[in-house]
Amino acid sequence: MSYLLNAIALLVELAFDAVATLFLLRLAAEACRADFHNPLSQFIYRTTNPVLAPLRRVLPNWRRINLAALLVAWLAMLLKRLVLFALMGLLPRLPGLIVLSLAELLDFVLLFYLVLVFGWSLLSMFAPDQRQPLLRLLGVIVDPLLRPLRGRLVVGMIDFSPTVVIIGLLLARILVAAPLLDAGMRLALVG
Repeated sequence: MSYLLNAIALLVELAFDAVATLFLLRLAAEACRADFHNPLSQFIYRTTNPVLAPLRRVLPNWRRINLAALLVAWLAMLLKRLVLFALMGLLPRLPGLIVLSLAELLDFVLLFYLVLVFGWSLLSMFAPDQRQPLLRLLGVIVDPLLRPLRGRLVVGMIDFSPTVVIIGLLLARILVAAPLLDAGMRLALVG
């Protein structure tokens, strides 16, 4: 790939990943029942609602999981992969493209939570104002991952539960998402 194509590929990845992040934030905020009065929650809802409102008529929530937001995040990964293949001059096979985009969404969700847990633990170390909107939203989203370990891995005054969750997410990326990405790439490029 030339330098220009690498730059274009980077911009394509950033654009589609930003869209996927926004819809995953909506999905996580709804699943965790984030405070709607939080300005960040309101921004996420206002930004994603024009796309999700028509989809939710056809694809309702399952329990507290917003299936429409999950579908849009997956479509963003699918379109990103399709554009990247087009930049390389390749036409992927449909089954491989579907598997690859699902694996990429799984990897992205794991990375998404990894960044959120790391950011929350870093922010909480400095003990900022607990009413700060970003810290409140992050706390609500990462709490389901940290809750089972909270208080069990405390040494002195340091809670190592975020560290264990981060290691678990890294292992899931290596042992689950990476093999699926490889399988999807092989299926997409066969023939």
